[in-house]
Amino acid sequence: MTEQAVLDNTKRIVKRSGTSFYWGMRFLPRDKREAMYALYAFCREVDDIADGVLSPAKKLSLLEGWRDEIRKIFVGKPESLVGRALINPVRKYDLRMSVFFDVIDGMETDSADEVRIPDMTALELYCNRVACSVGRLSNPIFGIEGSKSEKLAFSLGNAFQITNILRDLNEDAKNNRLYIPQDVLQSYGIKSEAPLSVISDDQFPKICEVLRMRGKNFFSEAASIIADLSLKVSRPPNLMLQNYSRVLDALGKRGWKNLEKRVSLPKSQKLWIILKYGFLSSRHF
Repeated sequence: MTEQAVLDNTKRIVKRSGTSFYWGMRFLPRDKREAMYALYAFCREVDDIADGVLSPAKKLSLLEGWRDEIRKIFVGKPESLVGRALINPVRKYDLRMSVFFDVIDGMETDSADEVRIPDMTALELYCNRVACSVGRLSNPIFGIEGSKSEKLAFSLGNAFQITNILRDLNEDAKNNRLYIPQDVLQSYGIKSEAPLSVISDDQFPKICEVLRMRGKNFFSEAASIIADLSLKVSRPPNLMLQNYSRVLDALGKRGWKNLEKRVSLPKSQKLWIILKYGFLSSRHF
């Protein structure tokens, strides 16, 4: 298969996913855009395994296969189309093998028949693996380096994942997943470990609000870091931040009593974000 066909495959994966991150990637120069498409395609592949209907044992086997594929990418001999697309980004942007493995570690957590998070330390580790690690791989591609790269990956990754957790409470509970730490639940008098029972408890909205404020603080930290970056490197993560932070705000407005009501931004608001923070920025690539 030709190199162009390999790149076209990752672009299809990104577009088909409907990710809100698409326009953040779309504003990048071609080589960086193709690198981000490849990275997102990898994340999509392992996330689909974790969220799929296969047995936990089969999921873990497939994820271990991706560990092998990452090793092959780093010696220039991948077997998959997504792996082939990652060869150039790995080399050009000096991406670290260990960080790819961190992402896979996070997906292993999601592959279990049931998910329970014992305490805040475990939640922080989970967010670090599934979200902050993606930032550590993305930022070198954007052109963000040094301590600001790590700080942004940490703040924005935590903000994104907290938003995901609060957005998906009902769906996760139906799939026997509960990402709210058990020690936090117990501190509010919630003794049950059954997800559907937990999210219907009268005390649960208070916990959600505390977690939402934690997410807002992470978004604020990330916004401060982005403000100190040049527009050339900050536009993609800022577009992502502007989109996701508004999802978190919308969740707060909906409240925590009607979790079956799915929250998403209207197309008009998404377009406004793209225009304001993408096309109408004062400088361009």
